[in-house]
Amino acid sequence: MTGPEAAAGAPPGGPHPATPTPPDAPKPATPTPPGGRHPAAGRGVPVRATYRVQVRPGFDLDATAGLAEYLADLGVSHLYSAPLLTATPGSAHGYDVVDHRAVNPELGGEPARRRLVAALAGAGLGLVVDIVPNHAGVAVPAANPAWWDVLRRGRGSAYAHWFDIDWSRGRLLIPVLADDPGALDDLKVVEGELRYHEHRFPLAEGTGDGTAREVHDRQHYELISWRRGDAELTYRRFFAVSDLAGLRVEDPEVFAATHAEVLRWVAAGEVDGIRVDHPDGLRDPAGYLDRLRAAAPSAWLVVEKILEYGEELPDWPVDGTTGYDALAQVGGLFVDPSAEAAFTALDTRICGRPTSWPELTRRTKLWAATRLLAAELARLARLAPELDGPVASAALAELAANFPVYRGYPPHGSRHLARARAEAGRRRPDLVVALDALVARLRDPADELSRRFPQFTGAVMAKGVEDTAYYRWSRFVALNEVGGAPARFGVPVEEFHRAAAARLTRLPTGMTTLATHDTKRGEDVRARLAVLAELPDTWSTAVRRWLAAAPLPNPAFAHLLWQTVVGVWPIERDRLHAYVEKAAREAADATSWADPDVAYERALHAVVDRLYDDEWLHAEVTRFAAALTPYGWSNSLGQKLVQLTMPGVPDTYQGTELWDNSLVDPDNRRPVDFTARRELLRRLDDGWLPPMDATGAAKLLVVSRALRLRRDRPELFTGYRPVPAHGPAAEHVVAFDRGGAITVATRLPVRLARSGGWRGTSLSLPVNDVTEVFTGKVYSDSRLSVADLLDRYPVALLVPTN
Repeated sequence: MTGPEAAAGAPPGGPHPATPTPPDAPKPATPTPPGGRHPAAGRGVPVRATYRVQVRPGFDLDATAGLAEYLADLGVSHLYSAPLLTATPGSAHGYDVVDHRAVNPELGGEPARRRLVAALAGAGLGLVVDIVPNHAGVAVPAANPAWWDVLRRGRGSAYAHWFDIDWSRGRLLIPVLADDPGALDDLKVVEGELRYHEHRFPLAEGTGDGTAREVHDRQHYELISWRRGDAELTYRRFFAVSDLAGLRVEDPEVFAATHAEVLRWVAAGEVDGIRVDHPDGLRDPAGYLDRLRAAAPSAWLVVEKILEYGEELPDWPVDGTTGYDALAQVGGLFVDPSAEAAFTALDTRICGRPTSWPELTRRTKLWAATRLLAAELARLARLAPELDGPVASAALAELAANFPVYRGYPPHGSRHLARARAEAGRRRPDLVVALDALVARLRDPADELSRRFPQFTGAVMAKGVEDTAYYRWSRFVALNEVGGAPARFGVPVEEFHRAAAARLTRLPTGMTTLATHDTKRGEDVRARLAVLAELPDTWSTAVRRWLAAAPLPNPAFAHLLWQTVVGVWPIERDRLHAYVEKAAREAADATSWADPDVAYERALHAVVDRLYDDEWLHAEVTRFAAALTPYGWSNSLGQKLVQLTMPGVPDTYQGTELWDNSLVDPDNRRPVDFTARRELLRRLDDGWLPPMDATGAAKLLVVSRALRLRRDRPELFTGYRPVPAHGPAAEHVVAFDRGGAITVATRLPVRLARSGGWRGTSLSLPVNDVTEVFTGKVYSDSRLSVADLLDRYPVALLVPTN
């Protein structure tokens, strides 16, 4: 899924009697063969490792093709691209597809896609593509042939069934007007279209006479204030983004038309894998994935399913998730659990009160359900006419606010619903009768209410927790990550080993990752922040000094801000200004996107400016961040090596083969200097062993050598068992044997240094003769000194010596 990011036109191949192409809508750039299911070609290149590229205008398909040789040298098997189909003009991300029949012309169109496929094949690489079945872009109606036709013809449109529209409410509501009673006075009729400033809308046949207001009132749609959208919208959206209209891919015709082009690529052997965006938004995710698997039986298939702690992926016909569960497991390894009490006490002192994660998330989810998603809530309540409307809304919102996962699926969905019912009843005993009536209906899979409610709970979780609570919960922000469990402070080594072994058994080819276009902070930012967990007293002293020097009226947000600063420092001023504004508006407790508080935001920006302009404060933060940095680098290399070598298919997000101090999007979509990366990789291949320094070449060494080993020696990665460490520093080692390749990483490096280092600590290896991949050193003893092994880098990758 992606933040504020229309449906396709006629099915590929042009119109057929049931779905005519809108004659006045823009036509796709390149027609393709008729849609429908295709027998998928055999997988051309086994998917062993991927590299994610944010293909976009400004870095198009030809620019991406230019990376092929570099990616092959890096060691991945596949380029993993952002969505490639035609998106809203100017889209920076591609998740707002407007025409599923053609490659986005702003990326170079079909000819550029073919050139990319040829370049990848020439380098021995394959392609994984990102698809967006849940929604389509409708911000520019004229760009979306199907949406344009629905606006023009209403319920009579051949495309009306493509979109999840509640026609019982009357006209289709479009929230584009200014929040001004006189906004409709700005309407004009121009060249057979209704115009509102830059917005263009079609006219129904025979409705163009009279004033612009009179013409508007005759249409199948009604333009309304943007403020009314959250409460009154008549179509399902992606979360609370009215520019992304929900698609009905449960309809076989809609599935065929919106998937034909991508499936054509699969059938031609030009695509080996598919990443499915936001399956939780679909009406029937299991049915959809069954259909997709039948259409592409040999494709590597991963889903952006975010799992809560302890939750397992449903029994779907997929290879696995996109890796947020692995991110939480790996990142947690490098957080010291013993610091939890100290950080809880510090946050309580800063905020002036204790903050309960369950209480906070219940409040933010309830706010999301009743405010941001009020239109969706009202639609659900209308499906329960046996209850008073406000009572039905309150009970449904309370159930969603207490639902423990994004969405319930068999066989555990009923258990999650029971838990939500119990907690909702405890909090709102006045709603018990309504809750029981609703739960009885929600247990019936044939009930329309039970089909729609799961779509709602996923949106409530995403908006209430990921996009709100994560910006209010300031105890330890390294844990505030998509797929994470912020209330769980760290992951014990034994727990990680159990999870990794289970991954090998159940989903051995699921994706693993440490960063995506949706993560809240870059992987190396979180790695540096993890160091704070080893220095709770030092951090407490420093942050309270900075809070006093540059106070903010919102202490929780101030605590989040200063943690973020030390995690990314040094950072350009404009990037930090952009971050604090977005983060504060997402938190929505003092300012918001809908109602910015100018005075509060001015205070935020003043603190950022003071950080750069106050010599004492700037020097303080610089010294503090510099002291953390070497330990952060150790954590970065450790978590990266673990992620690259654990069970699963590792993804590397663009640019993160070097140190990366990215923040939330759009910051994490900044241009990447691939020229510098090519040059550093060339130097490594010439035999250079880089120091641990700011160039990040040491990380590139780890990434490239680990990826190449997985590519060249896959037989070394077929098993999983922990490798035991012995001695006084054993707790600082995480080591495992993948069936020949042995990973060794350092954890909690500050405590390690303070306790005397590795002396007396050893590993028990299953073989006598091994070679360390990064340095080339050879060892001939099954009892290996960790001090000797990690004398140059805080990580090691061992293979049997030939």
